[in-house]
Amino acid sequence: MSSLALLDASLAVLGIYLIKRLLSRRASAPYPPGPKGLPLIGNVLDMPTSQEWKVFTQWGEKYGGIIYLNLLGQPMILLNSLQATMEMLDKKSSIYSDRPSFEMGSRIIGWERTLALTPYGDRFREYRRMLHRLIGNRLNMEKLHPIEELETHRFLRRILESPDDVSEHIRKTAGAIILKISHGYQIKEHNDPFIINADTATDQFSKATEPGAFMVDLLPLLRYVPDWMPGTGWKRTAREWKANLAKMADMPHDFVKREMASGTAIPSFTSDLLEEKLSPDQEFNVKWAAASLYSGGADTTVSAIYTFFLAMTLFPEAQRKAQAEIDAVVGHDRLPNFHDRERLPYVDALVKEVLRWNPVVPLGVPHRLMEDDIQDGLFIPKGSIVMPNIWKFLHDEQTYKNPMDFDPARFIASEGKEAELDPHELSFGFGRRICPGGFGINDDDPGLNLADASVYISCAMALAVFDISKKIENGVVVEPVNDYTSGTISHPKPFKCAIKPRSQKAVSLITSVSLSGED
Repeated sequence: MSSLALLDASLAVLGIYLIKRLLSRRASAPYPPGPKGLPLIGNVLDMPTSQEWKVFTQWGEKYGGIIYLNLLGQPMILLNSLQATMEMLDKKSSIYSDRPSFEMGSRIIGWERTLALTPYGDRFREYRRMLHRLIGNRLNMEKLHPIEELETHRFLRRILESPDDVSEHIRKTAGAIILKISHGYQIKEHNDPFIINADTATDQFSKATEPGAFMVDLLPLLRYVPDWMPGTGWKRTAREWKANLAKMADMPHDFVKREMASGTAIPSFTSDLLEEKLSPDQEFNVKWAAASLYSGGADTTVSAIYTFFLAMTLFPEAQRKAQAEIDAVVGHDRLPNFHDRERLPYVDALVKEVLRWNPVVPLGVPHRLMEDDIQDGLFIPKGSIVMPNIWKFLHDEQTYKNPMDFDPARFIASEGKEAELDPHELSFGFGRRICPGGFGINDDDPGLNLADASVYISCAMALAVFDISKKIENGVVVEPVNDYTSGTISHPKPFKCAIKPRSQKAVSLITSVSLSGED
């Protein structure tokens, strides 16, 4: 960067700092404790660059359950206390339900048009209303079960044919389910353009909304710096990511409109709503609510199911117990279905442990405080970005015995032993911002069981027909990589495992379904 550009940037930082100091209010209580930080820039240099949730957990041991950070004058609150989180984000959801505007992810790229980052207000409520019509109660969810069972059966066949590509098969299947529900679209078996684009866009969402990933989030004025200046390569990235996001929403929406015009549309969330007489603004909401289903449901499902395969590779005893239960309840002549779930308590507990062991969204999606608040005698200023450390909650020794172990039995009550806290209550958001594509557990949740259903049926069907184990190469056991990516949505890093059919009868069950294009 040139000396002139560096001077301009320094003056901008100083200007923002002085303005925020002048506009700041005198606190009516002490601020929460936290790392001291430096003049002007505050805690910018303290922010971790990978797996932030683990660093924040360590900070919690030093500073407590509520931590204050100052990022160039932007207050950030880290919550390591589950009790404080429930009191703030659930009980006081009326003032904690807004989303911060990530300059890069929200405004420049445009993710504020999706439910995840839509500011709290009329559009947010309209998205929720529309999604509630689709997935707002158990009866509506049951109508979607045949789609999930069929696509998951196809998932098994893909694994049988190329087991080393399990990660790709998970992505394809998650996308196939969401696109069939949201747009009535049947994916192409190979190189589907909708899947490729949507997966690219959701991966970019995770990167664009990672705290501290882009300096423009801390210095919004940087968006006005001319493109020819040094250090503006992020602008080219933003333009590319913005175009990908637009295609993620536009391509399937335009597909539905073409199918409706020709009279060949398969009933779906989008086609049902487009049957109504809509204004341009209402159609905009339909398009982006449908896009929110993919961005909120597909990538989270991918992460959870990939975690399942990692866990089964590392913990064969849990796999054997689940398979024994399926064999006893379902038998060997058919695949498990959703009606079996109540009779498969260990499999159900295994799904819960998958969600707890390595949560999909370790820090949730940040909230924004809409007015000053006092919590536990500490001052929380208006405009604070509030981040619940979900990973910490799900690995708290006060809540979970031996939290680093993978132990589905923790969720099964027995004589003299209560079941431990169901991770569904923590995994996918709090208050009015609970994720609609995520893991709901009661009839008031508009995201009731959409992703949870996909994870359950994938786990149950895979366990019924496959043995999952460590891979052996040249006579040597290959230890799988047990590590996770950073970002808003965290995925297992690529690992090797062996996936083999349990029997010839299992092969017959798997191959009894046709893939896309074979019908």
